[in-house]
Amino acid sequence: MDPIDTGSGSILKQPKAVWATAGASVVAFMGIGLVDPILPSIAEGLDATAGQVSLLFTSYFLITALAMLVTGFVSSRIGGRKTLLLGLALVVVFAGLSGTSGSVGELVGFRAGWGLGNALFVSTALAVIVGAAAGGSAAAILLYESALGLGMACGPLLGALLGDASWRYPFFGTAALMAVGFVCIAAFLKEQPRPARKTSLLDPVKALGHGGLASTAVSAFFYNYTFFTVLAFTPFVLNMSPYRSGAVFFAWGVLLAVFSVIVAPRLQKRFGSLKVLGGSLVLLAADVLVLGYGGHTAAVVCTVLSGALIGVNNTVYTELALGVSDAPRPVASAGYNFVRWFAAAAAPFFAPKIEEWSDVHMPFTVAAVTAVLGALVVLVRRRSLTAEAEELQPVHATEDGVGVFAN
Repeated sequence: MDPIDTGSGSILKQPKAVWATAGASVVAFMGIGLVDPILPSIAEGLDATAGQVSLLFTSYFLITALAMLVTGFVSSRIGGRKTLLLGLALVVVFAGLSGTSGSVGELVGFRAGWGLGNALFVSTALAVIVGAAAGGSAAAILLYESALGLGMACGPLLGALLGDASWRYPFFGTAALMAVGFVCIAAFLKEQPRPARKTSLLDPVKALGHGGLASTAVSAFFYNYTFFTVLAFTPFVLNMSPYRSGAVFFAWGVLLAVFSVIVAPRLQKRFGSLKVLGGSLVLLAADVLVLGYGGHTAAVVCTVLSGALIGVNNTVYTELALGVSDAPRPVASAGYNFVRWFAAAAAPFFAPKIEEWSDVHMPFTVAAVTAVLGALVVLVRRRSLTAEAEELQPVHATEDGVGVFAN
């Protein structure tokens, strides 16, 4: 399938409501990596340690994990449009407040509120795009994945450009952009039909009773620890200016987008989902070991290359999560994300602690071990995953935003 021609028409020919939602999605995903290039600047500006500043990720993703139990409950009751607007409003408020922080504790707290808003938005955005898009679901999903990739690539770049003057400016810039997104969605998006059945708070947890989904979630938990060690701890190891760090993570984001949208489906078609996932996890383990123990140039190169492996893993994991059980896709995805986002919260907290207890190399050793553990879960539980994996049809995109940030 051609990346632009979905077989049902061009992804470029979409209603204004779809472009408004996709544009806001770009900014929402930018907020994930926005702080990467400015983490050292934030630490200096607020007289904080690396461990304290890394809590910006921990609070953000801890709330995101818990919000997985809430987003479906909310959207099935108030509708997709109102859920999007609520999420955007929370991001505008808490991103703006983040820029006014007088201490690292305040900033961590505001990032938690930001995480709740982002979870409400990104968990609903794809369903809204699919409902409003022209050209079928394939075109809508591809457009959403493209928004994710663009946001992941541009987030560090925006953080670097604005953060070079002050670490506060990227937060104000994000708030302003999300306010524009709020106005566009309020103006162009009509309310979407609500689901026939309301989602309960416990439905995602009950879905984890399926062995295949639980196995996928546990493996993804270990993988996410590795992923967010790279994302949250590497900026301190690179110790570069915001511009240079932003350029590194921009390249990282570009590879993530290309490999998740274009390369991963081709690899799956040729080798099968489980072989691709296992091999990619082992390669990621090797990559982070070189990142941690090599010189500065090796660390830069391995950081960028990790984006390719992360892009492949994200796509395969999400397709497994969405296809392995008979639970409704939004419910299965929520249960899966509920488990794995706890690792995204844990890694930024433990990586600096491990460095304090040992040395700067050990956090990457632990990250390599967790990547291998993720591969071992896939190997040991392959029987519960094989039938479903063989039936999966790569569609260049997945129902939770390439498996990185949404429900």
